[in-house]
Amino acid sequence: MQWRCRDRLIDLSHPLVMGILNVTPDSFSDGGRYAGVEAALERAEQMVAEGAGILDVGGESTRPGSEPVSEALEIDRVVPVIEAIAARLDIVISIDSAKPAVMAAAVAAGAHIINDIRALRVPGAREVAAQTRAGVCLMHMQGDPATMQASPHYNDVTHEVIAFLRAQVAACSASGIAADAIAVDPGIGFGKKLEHSLALLRNLPDLVALGLPVLVGVSRKSVIGRILGRELHERLYGGLGLAALAVTFGARIIRSHDVGATVDAVRAVDAVLQGEGP
Repeated sequence: MQWRCRDRLIDLSHPLVMGILNVTPDSFSDGGRYAGVEAALERAEQMVAEGAGILDVGGESTRPGSEPVSEALEIDRVVPVIEAIAARLDIVISIDSAKPAVMAAAVAAGAHIINDIRALRVPGAREVAAQTRAGVCLMHMQGDPATMQASPHYNDVTHEVIAFLRAQVAACSASGIAADAIAVDPGIGFGKKLEHSLALLRNLPDLVALGLPVLVGVSRKSVIGRILGRELHERLYGGLGLAALAVTFGARIIRSHDVGATVDAVRAVDAVLQGEGP
C-alpha cells in the first residue's frame, strides 16, 4: 500500500509512526513546550531520530472543550515551524488543520499532508487539497471540539463512522482528489464515549476493509485514562498496547506523542505479522 502526498509516495507496506508536534500554548498534553520555532525544530529533530515517518504540526488545540483560533494566528504559529523543518530535515510533514487558508499556507511552506479532524468539510478545503495535490487524512468527529464530549450518541458507532468516511471519500474524489492520496481516521475520542472508542478499535478491520490507509491516534487520550485510571502523563503503556492492537488489526499510521517507544512497539508487532526480522 502507498500513500501519495504531493511529490512523496509513502510506502505503507510497513506501518509508520506520525509524531505529534503541537505548537500551541494549550494542547491537552504538551501545550506551550514547543511554541517557539527553535523548540519546535529541536523536538522535530528528536522525533525523526527516534524513527518518525511523518511529523504532524498543529497550531490549534482540538482537545475537548477547546475554542477555535483565528486563521491568521494559526498561520503565524505553524508556517515558520514548517518552513524550518522543511529546510533542515528530509521528512514528510503534515498540517493538522481544518481551515483552508491554513492548509494552503502550510503546503506552500513545505507540508505534504493535510490532516483534518473535519474531513475537509469546511468550504474550500477540498479545493485546496485538490489544487495542492497534498495527501489527506479524513477523520470522523461528532460535533465540535468545544462540545463533542457533552453527549455523543450512536445507534451503531462502527457502521455510522464507516458510512461517514465512505461518503467523505466519495466527496473528495468528486472534487478531484486522487484516490491514492486519501487516508482515513476513525477519530478515537472525538465525539465518542469510552464504549464507542472501544468498539471502533475492536472493529477496526471493518474500516481497514475500505482499502485505504487507516490512521489511528490514541496517544495519551482519555480513553486510556478511563480504562486504567491513569493521569495524562501515566498513559504511555496503555497507549502502546492500543497502538499494537491497531497495527495488528491493519492500521498503517499510528499518531503519537511518544515516538521512540511507539516505533519500537509498532516494529515488533509488524515483524510478527510480516514473519520477518530486521
